[in-house]
Amino acid sequence: MAVNAAVCGAGAFGRNHLRVYRELERDGETVKLAAIIESNAARAAALKKEWQVPVFSSVEEALAARDRGEISIDAASVCVPTSEHHAVAAPLLRAGVDLLIEKPIAATTAEADDLIALARQHGRVIQPGHLERFNPAVLAVKPLLNKPMFFEAHRLSVFTPRALDVDVVLDLMIHDLDIVLSFAQSPVREIRAVGLPILSDKIDIANVRLEFDSGCVANFTASRVSTEQVRKLRFFQPREYISIDYARRDVLVIDVNGIPGSAAAAANPPAGLAFNKPQVRQAEPLRLEIEAFLESARTRNAPQVSAEDGRAALALALAINQAIAEHAQRAGLA
Repeated sequence: MAVNAAVCGAGAFGRNHLRVYRELERDGETVKLAAIIESNAARAAALKKEWQVPVFSSVEEALAARDRGEISIDAASVCVPTSEHHAVAAPLLRAGVDLLIEKPIAATTAEADDLIALARQHGRVIQPGHLERFNPAVLAVKPLLNKPMFFEAHRLSVFTPRALDVDVVLDLMIHDLDIVLSFAQSPVREIRAVGLPILSDKIDIANVRLEFDSGCVANFTASRVSTEQVRKLRFFQPREYISIDYARRDVLVIDVNGIPGSAAAAANPPAGLAFNKPQVRQAEPLRLEIEAFLESARTRNAPQVSAEDGRAALALALAINQAIAEHAQRAGLA
C-alpha cells in the first residue's frame, strides 16, 4: 500500500518536499502526494493548479476532509516556520499521522517534549529534518569515525529574507551541532559563544566553542550575512584528519601514518602523509531523507534521526543562544 503524504507549508522548503514526493511517486515508489496544507490563499490557489492535489488552508480542514473520506493522509512533512511547528504537528500526531518535521524540531524544548510524548502515546514516527545526516559525504565518513577530538565547522550564507523567524544558530548552525553531537557521542561540558545581529533583529553571525566530557573540542562559525557560501566540517582524530565539504558532497582523508591512499590520492603527498578521497555516493540528501522517513512509516522501525536527536540539537542551540546573550551583557552589547 502506498503511503499517502501531505506537505504542510509550501514555501521554499516545502516546495522541495513537494518535488521529491512527486518524483518518488513517478519513479514507482510506494508513496502518493495526497494533499497540501497552505494558509496563504494566493499561494494555495497556485499550488492546486500546479500540483493537481487538494489544498487546504489548515491542518484542521485537511483532517476534516480525511474524516469524511475525501482524502487519505498517513504521513506529512511539516515545513512551516519554526514558531508554528508544534501547532501544526500536534493535531497531526493525535490524528495518527507520521511526521517529518523540518529542523529545528520545535521552537522550545517544552514543545519538543510534548511532540515526543504525543508520538509515543499515539504510536507515531517523528523524524526531525536534519538534512546533513543524509548528505552522502557524511554517510561516507561515518564508518571512519575513531574518537574524534577536535572539530572546526563553517557554515556561511548570503543574506536572504528566508527563515528570519529564528536566529542563525537555529537556522544554520544547528545542522553542524547535530552532526558533531552524533559524531562526538559525549555530553557537552562547556559553552563559550558570541553573536551579533547585523541585518535582522536576531543573531545573524555567531562563533561558538564547545568542550565535551570526553575532552573533545568543537568550534563553530555560522553566518547568514556572508559574501560567500561555505558549508564545511573538518575534524581530527588519532593520526587522521578528515574534511567534509557538504555542498560538494566531498570527503578528504589525510592519514599521518603514511598509508597509501586510493587512486585519487595526491600525486606527491608530503612524507608521512597519505591523501585519500573515499568513494561518495552521488544522491540528493533530501531524497535520501524522505526515503528514510517513508521507510520508517511503512515498517514502523525507528527513524535514522530520532525525535530525541532533534531535541538534543535544539536544546544545545538554545543553550548557545543563552550563552550569546550572557556574553552580550558582559560586553555591553545589549
